[in-house]
Amino acid sequence: MMPKRRIIELEIFEGGDGCVAHKVGEKYKWPEDRGKICKWLQDAAGGMIRALEHGGTLAWTYKGTPYEKLIDADGVTTEYVRCPDPTKAGLVVKITAREV
Repeated sequence: MMPKRRIIELEIFEGGDGCVAHKVGEKYKWPEDRGKICKWLQDAAGGMIRALEHGGTLAWTYKGTPYEKLIDADGVTTEYVRCPDPTKAGLVVKITAREV
């Protein structure tokens, strides 16, 4: 059986005041928009993107926080990743995988 294909999208969810590359609300498709996403954020999100592309999720759910995850409700899974930029950027990206 062939695994289901997943569409991966990234949305700048939080922060960005000190970030010169991204602002809250920006959205990107993976891998089509890879060149538009800064290398710090790509590196931080890379492992999560690979897991989601292959149907994986991480066990923590962040229940009761703004980062509460959606896991496989109608084929949609979300994860959140903080950019490691050590400045005051404070960027958080929401990664969404949708089955197609």
